[in-house]
Amino acid sequence: MNWQLIVDFDGTISLEDTTDLILQTFAEPAWQEIEDEWLAGRIGSRECMARQVDLLRVSPAELDAFVDGIRIDWHFKSFVRQCQRLELPLTIVSDGLDLVIASVLRRAGLENLPITANHLEHSGGNRWKLSSPHASNACLALSGTCKCAVAAQRQGLLTLVIGDGRSDRCVAQQADFVFAKSGLVRFCEEKQLPYQPFADFAQASRLLSNLLEMTPAQGLIPAVSKESIYG
Repeated sequence: MNWQLIVDFDGTISLEDTTDLILQTFAEPAWQEIEDEWLAGRIGSRECMARQVDLLRVSPAELDAFVDGIRIDWHFKSFVRQCQRLELPLTIVSDGLDLVIASVLRRAGLENLPITANHLEHSGGNRWKLSSPHASNACLALSGTCKCAVAAQRQGLLTLVIGDGRSDRCVAQQADFVFAKSGLVRFCEEKQLPYQPFADFAQASRLLSNLLEMTPAQGLIPAVSKESIYG
C-alpha cells in the first residue's frame, strides 16, 4: 500500500484532551492565561506548552494514577490491527505529552506504536519540564511538534492525516487526504481540503478501506465525492 497515516492523539484517539485535563487538575491557575495567549495567536504552542508545564505541581505517582483513568476510543485498537495487516505505516504525531501518550497506549496494549510528541520529564519533587525534540524553526504554526516535518520524512508515500483540532491544521493542508473530527471538520470545509468527517475509529476503518480501494496503484489521488468514499 502507498499510504502513511499521521494520527493525532488528544481528542482523536483519546476521548478528551489529556493535556488540558492534566493542566486543569494539577497546574497553577496561571496556565489558563497562557492558554488565552495561545488562542489569541500571540504565542505558538511550543512556548505555550513549555510555560504551562512549568506550572504543574504533581508527583509522578499522582500523575500516573490520574493517567490511568484516561479513556480512549477502543475502536482504535482494531484500526491499528487493520493498518498492520495492510502494512500501512502509522505514527502517532501529537503536540501533547509523550509520557502521557505512551502510558495510555501501554494500558491499552498498544505499547509498540511509534510516538512523536513533546518530551515530558520529571525534574524532582512535584515539578516537571518540557522539551520539544520534534520542533522545527520552519514551522509556521510554531508548534512543539512540527507535524508537517514528520509527515515529510517518508518520501514517495501518500499521507492520510487523522485529527481533530488546531495542531492538525497545518499538516492537513499538506496531506493528500484527511479524516477529520470536531473543529478540524470546519477547517477542512473552509479550506476546501479533501477530507471525510468521522465519529470514531470504527467509522474510520470503513473509510480507510474505501479510500484504499479508490487509490490507483500509481499513487494518484482520485477526484472523489463524500458520497463515493462513504460507499
